[in-house]
Amino acid sequence: MAAVGSPREGGIVFGPTGLNGEEEEESAEVLLSVLVQQGQVGLCFYDSKDSKLHYMADTPDNHELHLLARVLQEVGPHVIITSAKQEHSTTLFLQRLGSNPDYKPEVVIYPYVDFGLEVSKQRLLAANLPFLPSSISERERLSYLSSCISFDSTLMLRALGALLKCLDRRRVGVELEDHSVGVPILQFHAYTLKGVVYIDQDTYSVLQIFKSELHPSVYKLHSGEKEGLSLYGILNRCRCKFGSRLLRQWFLRPTRDLAVLHRRQEVIRFFTLPQNSNCLSNLQSSLRNIRNIPTLLRRMSLSHTKVADWQSLYKTVYSAVCIRDTVRHLPQSIQLFHDISEGFSDDLHYITSLISRVVDFESSVTENQITINANVDPAIDEKKRRMMGLSDFLTNVARRELEHLDARIPSCCVIYIPLIGFLLSVPRLPSMVEKEDFVIFGLDFMFLSEERLHYRSQRTRELDDFFGDLHCDIRDMETAVMTQLQNAVLERSTSLYKVLELSAELDCLMALSSASQEYGYSSPKIANHRKITITQGRHPLLEMCSPMFVANSFQSSESQGRVKVITGPNSSGKSIYLKQVGLIVFMALIGSDVPAKEAEIGLVDGFFTRMHSRESVSVGLSTFMIDLNQMAQALNRSTGNSLVLIDEFGKGTNTVDGLSLLAASISHWLRKAPADLPHVLLATNFHSLLQLGLLPSSDLLALLTLETAVDGDELVFLYQLKEGICQSSYAANIATLAGLPASLVQRGVEVCELYRTGRPIKRIDKLSSDEQANRCRSVVQKFLGLDLEDKDLDLQRFMKKELLPSAGELLNHN
Repeated sequence: MAAVGSPREGGIVFGPTGLNGEEEEESAEVLLSVLVQQGQVGLCFYDSKDSKLHYMADTPDNHELHLLARVLQEVGPHVIITSAKQEHSTTLFLQRLGSNPDYKPEVVIYPYVDFGLEVSKQRLLAANLPFLPSSISERERLSYLSSCISFDSTLMLRALGALLKCLDRRRVGVELEDHSVGVPILQFHAYTLKGVVYIDQDTYSVLQIFKSELHPSVYKLHSGEKEGLSLYGILNRCRCKFGSRLLRQWFLRPTRDLAVLHRRQEVIRFFTLPQNSNCLSNLQSSLRNIRNIPTLLRRMSLSHTKVADWQSLYKTVYSAVCIRDTVRHLPQSIQLFHDISEGFSDDLHYITSLISRVVDFESSVTENQITINANVDPAIDEKKRRMMGLSDFLTNVARRELEHLDARIPSCCVIYIPLIGFLLSVPRLPSMVEKEDFVIFGLDFMFLSEERLHYRSQRTRELDDFFGDLHCDIRDMETAVMTQLQNAVLERSTSLYKVLELSAELDCLMALSSASQEYGYSSPKIANHRKITITQGRHPLLEMCSPMFVANSFQSSESQGRVKVITGPNSSGKSIYLKQVGLIVFMALIGSDVPAKEAEIGLVDGFFTRMHSRESVSVGLSTFMIDLNQMAQALNRSTGNSLVLIDEFGKGTNTVDGLSLLAASISHWLRKAPADLPHVLLATNFHSLLQLGLLPSSDLLALLTLETAVDGDELVFLYQLKEGICQSSYAANIATLAGLPASLVQRGVEVCELYRTGRPIKRIDKLSSDEQANRCRSVVQKFLGLDLEDKDLDLQRFMKKELLPSAGELLNHN
């Protein structure tokens, strides 16, 4: 229970471990219980994958239960448990949840009495907690639990009682066990959203923070997915799955906690130094051997451990000791190194020495069952010695038995079969056809197997009495020893959970360090202010795909340049610049180094984006409705510490309407007090927004554009940001670059100029009267020039090839 009440952001969700020590996925179920009363939400949830119970202290929420919605989005429970007596806000929330076609969890309604406070406490006291000694008194148990769970959060406690009832009724994870075996809870974990940066799913998509793709393997085309080109994909250098999962949770919950960010940064800075590269490699090698501790402990609590589980546990704890010994030689002024040095306690040495002294891995693998070493239990050693000496002894017994057998029987042997005992085995003679032929005087026939007859004799009965069922006795005695070993390990589960918690954090930070070294990132300064300064920033994904990338800076202070409007032709780099700023700020808020020469990032509390993605366009709504919904969120929910990224607002509606709404939105922001104005970065092709003077003059407004150059008829993109306004859209140049025919582009330029100057636009697909007269004159001249007396004249051919095409063309234009 190492992570109980841990103040650090992000818990760890671990997958199961295979019999060969490899990570593998098993079906898991998450059950969440929630109670809402008078604007407060109390909830807890249980994850059957790691038998961990998460609880969240009673927290205020609005009438639409946005906080609860965020919890459901992050946790994704399969079952939601709530009370039959509920407030109207909860009813509406569940109705909206039921109408969501993409996510429909099972909703379980329990009577209000099942959420009683005292009932919940009693259920908690009766819960199956394998990490607590069985001899602990109820008072001691209550005292210990009160140190793990905040008993002041009454809503959470009441929700916990209903959750425990549901777990016991459904017998989650212990369906095949005896009813006396309760659902195990291996750890309590405090779950919190406090200080988490708000980021919606569209932002994750358009910034390409995550990107799932179909797996390239033909065996996984229908079910397998892999991470595509994404920020998570290039930063995830973790050596084990639980490290990768913790890093994903950091991405899902960027933090505003400066202590957490500085804790991460100091580790990353240490490992990015070239002189520490060997240390990084050694630690990453050890991290590869750390397996899924929660799954191993869960199997121990259910007595389902196998040889591979003990091998995995031994390798994990041994590697943890190696990590600790390495880290103890590193600067203890770095908090994580200090925590590992202190948190990886001597319990680890005790567990490794205990396992190595008790378990005989070589024999266990050979026999495919747990075998203990010699000198662990004298009684077991004595029985094993007797078993080892049985072979020669039984040979002598067989010789004496043969002396008393029928002379026709050429040989015999005495064998030992577990659960049956000692038997005399003789070959089947040709004369032994029917069962009556198997009768031998003085012997009791038992069975026939592989042309050998097995009997019980007086001597074998004496052997049974003297030796007993040695094999089963040894197995029972070894099982008892292994049970004691399991209990010893479970009692020290706190140390093992500490290993996993700190190892996962170390794995994530070393992964970020490796990426920083490879891509040339720098450590940003993070402070609790409302200023963002990025010097020569780069897009972390595009620079990997482009042979040359032009770096650009960004600056937004509390009093200047808070709202930036960027104009420029299509393909000039406006969208890339917006995403680049968003990604750099995001990376700083997970503690990572950033792709910039220098950066100073003020804490941001939320990202609000309006950029089109395939996911947002495919929902069936009009593009402009999506624009309005996203802009409404940015206007209503953003604060003075938010980052708002807007690209081509109004693209899906009438130009005048879109332009008007965009101008009104920007003006609304500029009228706000500076303390309430978010960082706004807006790219638009509505040049009239600036040319018509639709925006108020303000020091908080900065007008930017991306440089271009015209070389003859060719437009050259320089991708360099500068102050100013783009005076032309360069649409004709862009069309030429896109491959449109030159005549078509030229005609478009002519029509645009005529429309701009208010002159009439004449159609080019209809001939003028002079042109028609000239064509008619040409036809008449051809006909008059025809010599009808010429014998070689093919009049039909002339009419078809010379006269009729011109006439037909003329008629079509008339």
